[in-house]
Amino acid sequence: MGKRFKKITGYIAFVLIIAMLGVFMGRWSAEGVRLEGETYESLKIFTEVFSLIQKNYVEEANSKELLRGAIKGMLNSLDPHSSFMTPEQYKEMQVDTKGEFGGIGIQIGVKDSHLTVIAPIEGTPADRAGIKAGDRIVKINGEPTKDMSLQDAVGKMRGSKGTSVTITIIREGITEPKDFTMVRDIIKIKSVRSKMLEDGIGYIRVSQFQEQTGSDLAEALKGLEKENAHSLVLDLRNNPGGLLNIAVEVTGEFIPPGKLVVFIKGRNGEKSEYVTDAKRPYYNLPMIVLVNEGSASASEIVAGAVQDWGRSIVLGTQTFGKGSVQTVIPLSDGSGLRLTTAKYFTPKGNSIQNTGITPDIIVKVKGIKTQPREKDLDHHLTNEQKKDADIKKKLPEEEVSAGVEDKEGKEDIQLQRAIDVLKGWKVFKGIQSKS
Repeated sequence: MGKRFKKITGYIAFVLIIAMLGVFMGRWSAEGVRLEGETYESLKIFTEVFSLIQKNYVEEANSKELLRGAIKGMLNSLDPHSSFMTPEQYKEMQVDTKGEFGGIGIQIGVKDSHLTVIAPIEGTPADRAGIKAGDRIVKINGEPTKDMSLQDAVGKMRGSKGTSVTITIIREGITEPKDFTMVRDIIKIKSVRSKMLEDGIGYIRVSQFQEQTGSDLAEALKGLEKENAHSLVLDLRNNPGGLLNIAVEVTGEFIPPGKLVVFIKGRNGEKSEYVTDAKRPYYNLPMIVLVNEGSASASEIVAGAVQDWGRSIVLGTQTFGKGSVQTVIPLSDGSGLRLTTAKYFTPKGNSIQNTGITPDIIVKVKGIKTQPREKDLDHHLTNEQKKDADIKKKLPEEEVSAGVEDKEGKEDIQLQRAIDVLKGWKVFKGIQSKS
């Protein structure tokens, strides 16, 4: 299904591009001549500047880097999600969507200007070697990491299974930097985690939508079913999205076959609809979907679909509001183009762009600052259904103070509220059956 979908998606993207060109050339032929002249003049200025830089810049300029910089600037002027990827970045993007790669298994970030371990992934070479959250990585294979980008650091630590890499870390309590030499292995990023909560409530956390997410979710549901789960919490908080076809596949686990999940519209207004697969089963358990401002794109597709079909209660805070579709196009030199080609809409025809999904039950966590959303990004696309002034109106928010604790001992107020609602659901159902 995945390969077939990719082919179909590629074909749709191709048709959309041709259709866009057809509309421009057919309806605006007179304007086209004028615009063509303007484009020619702009390109003439571009070549003049390019030539001046090559001849007169104080140091010798790399022509390839100059052109790539110009391409990046061109795409950055469109919207926040269209971008140019170098060959290395394009390969990295493909690895991320597959969910597995050769490496040592650590999540890294930059803290106080230092390359820092966020967490080792359980069961990986880094975990077995004793790498800990908070470790500062000062060298990779003897090369200092000062001023090294995250992308470069990740690239140096990833590699073929069986090869080795040495990282030098500084840790609180250790007086001297310490070397850790590890043998790379195949690292699989699990995007789905599940467990049983109290009172027969199943819990599934989906962290992103990658190639294996649909099949992993199906396995998790079967496992919870064997443990006699009578209701379900689907946690999509801080899920940035991922593959559109996987969002449709995930939704198909929860609503009947043949139902519309999402439709997209390109510049010419033509619709492409995505429906649940008739071959997939669906689980009819009472369900709460948890979302927050970090739930974006594919997460919003799932939340919007189950909400529109009345299949689930959505609980949390307003979602991010990314209602656009990006088509990834490979280029001849191995680089790639991520181009916004359409906007998507919920089954009831609501645009999510800038607005996001409004939960049925709004629960704000005390002490958590409001994070930037799509509407706060430069060059964001507009929502043709709502004005920016209406979108910026503050929604009513409920604040609560009691919650269950997560594995780090922190209170999870939104999850507690979901549990309370599902418990009430069970009690109410029991009362109904007695009447």
